[in-house]
Amino acid sequence: MTCPRRERGQKKIMSTTVKVTGKSNGASGAPFLRIRNLTKRFGAFTALNDVSLDVMKGEFVCFLGPSGCGKTTLLRAIAGLDPQDEGTIEIAGRDVSRLPPAARDFGIVFQSYALFPNLSVAANVGYGLVNRRKGRSEINARVRELLTLVGLADQETKYPVQLSGGQQQRVALARALATAPGLLLLDEPLSALDARVRLRLRDEIKSLQRRLGVTTIMVTHDQEEALSMADRIVVMNAGLIDQVGTPSDIYRKPESAFVADFVGSMTFFDAEVAGPSQVRLGGIDLSCSDAGGFIKGSAVRIGLRPEEVKVRNIDAATANAIDTRVATLDFLGPFCRAQLHPSGAPGVTILADFSANLMRDLKVEQGQQLTVALPPEALRIFARGAPR
Repeated sequence: MTCPRRERGQKKIMSTTVKVTGKSNGASGAPFLRIRNLTKRFGAFTALNDVSLDVMKGEFVCFLGPSGCGKTTLLRAIAGLDPQDEGTIEIAGRDVSRLPPAARDFGIVFQSYALFPNLSVAANVGYGLVNRRKGRSEINARVRELLTLVGLADQETKYPVQLSGGQQQRVALARALATAPGLLLLDEPLSALDARVRLRLRDEIKSLQRRLGVTTIMVTHDQEEALSMADRIVVMNAGLIDQVGTPSDIYRKPESAFVADFVGSMTFFDAEVAGPSQVRLGGIDLSCSDAGGFIKGSAVRIGLRPEEVKVRNIDAATANAIDTRVATLDFLGPFCRAQLHPSGAPGVTILADFSANLMRDLKVEQGQQLTVALPPEALRIFARGAPR
């Protein structure tokens, strides 16, 4: 595998061990961060509506959702930058609900880096330690340790304007870790970077977090970032938490149509429940493993990931085999996305992702008749017309 080229003058993050110690939460298995019934209003607008959440010590948790969903407001409430109107926040067993930011034991990294332009890299990293009146030798040692950790050991005398965006964000990360906080807060730290740097830095941040074991919360609207970095994802919508789970659960077992639609690609069809473990799509009856809880005749929405559409090894015994026509093919590099029109269900379009190998082996072309199968276990069923 070819490794991506690093930024000019930038060294790979080293495997240096840096001690980051949070205060003990006093009980094994107790949440390190405990949020209960948090509500935040801006005038008549409710940004957070009775939100509760536990984050365990050492976890990497992502707040994921569209603009305006409340994820940044929740992060800022944890930090004390936008105090909540109602509810409580505990960090390491200590109620910080009404404490100022300086008393909450966290480090924070912003999207805009927020470095002091008149200070050198070393001075930026050591700024929090100076404010805590640490000795000069202790500050210098800690700064050198952190700059080595983030791959910038040779950049300490430079100023922010002399660094690339990725290097500046590394400086901001080192500064946030300098005081050994119990909690690290990341507010869309990668969104201002170009795609190649963003991809490289997200891997390095996750690797760094694993080595240090610091409890970390990151806000992002980028589902790929959340899926690749988080231990758990908190999907938010309209000031509420829609679902909390591992990346695999969020992607493969979405609990609402919103989560299914926001995380990854999914085709939705209007259908009705035809019987136990069976739904009817137009004139097609489909077996479904997820139809429990719906009575016969219920109006539902079927969700299906494009990569779940099966094309190979289909025979008479294959469940949910249907005849389709390839209406369009969009080339997307390693795969093609097809729009399939099934026979027996006028007006229905199924999205399907076909690998380059499949395209070559089966010689799939636009307008071709193609038999596909929709695996019963891949069909997700949601109530039609549900408010969220």
